[in-house]
Amino acid sequence: MDMLFTAGAGTVDITPSDSQFLQGYPHVKRNSTGIHDNLYSSSLYLSDGNSKVMIIANDIANLSKEVVRQVRLRIEQATAIPKGNIMVTATHTHSGPLTLYRYVCKADPCIPDVDDSYIQYLIDGIVNAAISAYKNAKPARLGLGIADGTGLGTNRHDPAGPSDSNVPVLIVQTKDGKTNLSCMLVCSMHPTVLHENSTLISSDFPGMARQGLQKNVLGSNCNVLYLMGPAGNQSPRHVVRANTFAEAERLGKILSDSVARILPKIEYLSDISLDCFQRFIYLPPKELMREDAALQKLNEVKEKYNQLLKESNSRQQIRTTECDVFGAEQNLALAQANKDGSLKEVYDSCLPAEIQLIKIGPWMFVSWPGEIFVEYALQVKTQVDNTYIISNANGELQGYIATPAAEQLGGYEASIGLFGSECGKIFVNNTLQMLKALNKR
Repeated sequence: MDMLFTAGAGTVDITPSDSQFLQGYPHVKRNSTGIHDNLYSSSLYLSDGNSKVMIIANDIANLSKEVVRQVRLRIEQATAIPKGNIMVTATHTHSGPLTLYRYVCKADPCIPDVDDSYIQYLIDGIVNAAISAYKNAKPARLGLGIADGTGLGTNRHDPAGPSDSNVPVLIVQTKDGKTNLSCMLVCSMHPTVLHENSTLISSDFPGMARQGLQKNVLGSNCNVLYLMGPAGNQSPRHVVRANTFAEAERLGKILSDSVARILPKIEYLSDISLDCFQRFIYLPPKELMREDAALQKLNEVKEKYNQLLKESNSRQQIRTTECDVFGAEQNLALAQANKDGSLKEVYDSCLPAEIQLIKIGPWMFVSWPGEIFVEYALQVKTQVDNTYIISNANGELQGYIATPAAEQLGGYEASIGLFGSECGKIFVNNTLQMLKALNKR
């Protein structure tokens, strides 16, 4: 006999009504001058009659642990879904409002304080999307297929380097199969087609993919949740022809077309069981540079960048080195803050870090906070089948978790992180332990 499996979807517009500083790029007073495409909070609610889970995707760059705490509390009060069964993620668009102040940007006079009124508007929108999904629940079935994300981007530093082009796609339909309720996809790619010269609010290529799927494939009433997989070192940098909306639309079409190709092959299940549990971990802080060493590094990287501007015609190489300058600047800010002891509050805001595991039928979705290099997810996926890692979920880490090799090179990502590569191993080991324990439940 089928279990009482139900699902509901909810979407709320979280586009600001006023001009907002757009998060994602330093040294630019980048206040929005209009809207290219709206931002949304999209929720998917699932219940097997015993367990209930809620997964939420938001078209913003980051979420603090405090925002996640407030969102979970209000959703639990309204729906009785346990707080630990609610996953709250950010797509990481760099063309949405500033929602989080990173300490490493303290020395950047262009970056303002977070607008608390927008944060409250955002929280209200997320909660309302979740409540809508809960109230709209109906008998359902679901299936999963793997789309191909080739063409969306590559490893940021080496186009031939580690990457993950698999895009798991969870399709949720009414039980009779006549209506698509929701489409959830996990893509390990930074949504950074648009750069600092763009001042229009946008969800970048994930939003363009959503538009294409709703218009041409799934139906306008099917909500689409874009979840960012581990993509700390994954970027469109080496595939885009320009940093324009036309390019964002081109990449969005690549993704939506790939999803469309796998839909006829998906087999659906309506006898679905759910499970969810969390683990909270304390990460050791990274050993930071002394101020004099950080200043020397900054001067060396600036010199390299200025030399490239004179000698190189490679847009990608110049951009990578420019980002390395940003990283060296922020590394110096960290060294100075570490010297005066002001980083403790920043560490405390990130910890404990949360690993959340949501089992949907035969598939495991594991969420990690922050921006983590793809190699760590690949270590998990190669050991446990049907397991998909989601990043930028349930909080943040004020930077990246890079690999030992990246730390040796000392580029942008490794320079600005508060937590070192050993923390990536901690995420992997704890996740494998949780997956093993799940099999015994």
